[in-house]
Amino acid sequence: MMSLGPVMLDIASTHLSDEDKARLCHPLTGGVILFTRNYESCEQLTALTAEIHALRSPPLLIAVDHEGGRVQRFHKDFTLLPAMRELGQMWDRHPHQAHHLAQQTGYVLAAELSTCGVDLSFTPVLDVDHGQSSVIGDRAFHRKPQAIAELAHSLMLGLKSGGMAAVGKHFPGHGYIQADTHFEIAVDDRVYGDIQMDDLIPFRQMIDFGLTGIMAAHVIYPKMDRHPAGFSSFWLKHILRNELGFDGCIFSDDLSMQGTADYGSITERAEAALQAGCDMVLVCNDCQAADQLLATLRWEIPAVSLARLAHMRGRRHAQSMLKLHEEANFMRAVREINEIGASNRELSF
Repeated sequence: MMSLGPVMLDIASTHLSDEDKARLCHPLTGGVILFTRNYESCEQLTALTAEIHALRSPPLLIAVDHEGGRVQRFHKDFTLLPAMRELGQMWDRHPHQAHHLAQQTGYVLAAELSTCGVDLSFTPVLDVDHGQSSVIGDRAFHRKPQAIAELAHSLMLGLKSGGMAAVGKHFPGHGYIQADTHFEIAVDDRVYGDIQMDDLIPFRQMIDFGLTGIMAAHVIYPKMDRHPAGFSSFWLKHILRNELGFDGCIFSDDLSMQGTADYGSITERAEAALQAGCDMVLVCNDCQAADQLLATLRWEIPAVSLARLAHMRGRRHAQSMLKLHEEANFMRAVREINEIGASNRELSF
């Protein structure tokens, strides 16, 4: 029996190589994040997640970025989910219906993933759509923080009914700046009061609703701290833990992204994120960096982090995708989700 470590890694293909197994069995590893390259079919995905879970006790966490719209890693045999902006557009006209459809979307998202053995998706996006972010865009629900909080709450309830916890992102808000932190340094020059009265509102309300996980942004807010939020004890400890009272699991965003390139080696980045308050750090799409981190990081994961990670574990929803797709509640939810785009087009005339 080996406790989970604080590092989440990716794997190369649709099955585990010997190199993958060695990394995943390392004591510092605690999770796996899957991408489109790791998926061929529901049967293959279910076999892959079972193999990953069987490697360790307690099992590694298995995560994916599966939000809907342009960020949906698995397509074949999965329900095509709407971009969150489509739910926001419906909220403008029929808020009650939008709440219902957000819950149905969360349910379908979680039920399909959990049936295939995935523990969690990094969703919902809680960023405010300021109309200028190149990477957020239609991934955000709305410009109005209240609309975001309400729709994200409904989505979270749906996720829970499908067997999955929610992870809100990207704290404290990625929607104001144009830069994409995958490729460049991102700086948000606003003062704290402006962020507090706008972008922090969905996070505050979702924490009050019982949000289980949060992913930090790689954005720098120089009026508060020279470090990106995910490396900042001001944001993670002072604001998120103390001011907002969040006691769930904090994930870093991918430490291989260019938005963190000025912050030293992969090990120095991981240490900075963990010391700032992250419970788990992600390293994706860089095998050399992953190997370097596992060889050099010295970090004893606190008991409180292990308890938080345990709460992120999903529960299996159904015996198979085939059986799930035959359930009456599921079929009704899919029908309703498929009508979202058509309803918005009708409402726009």
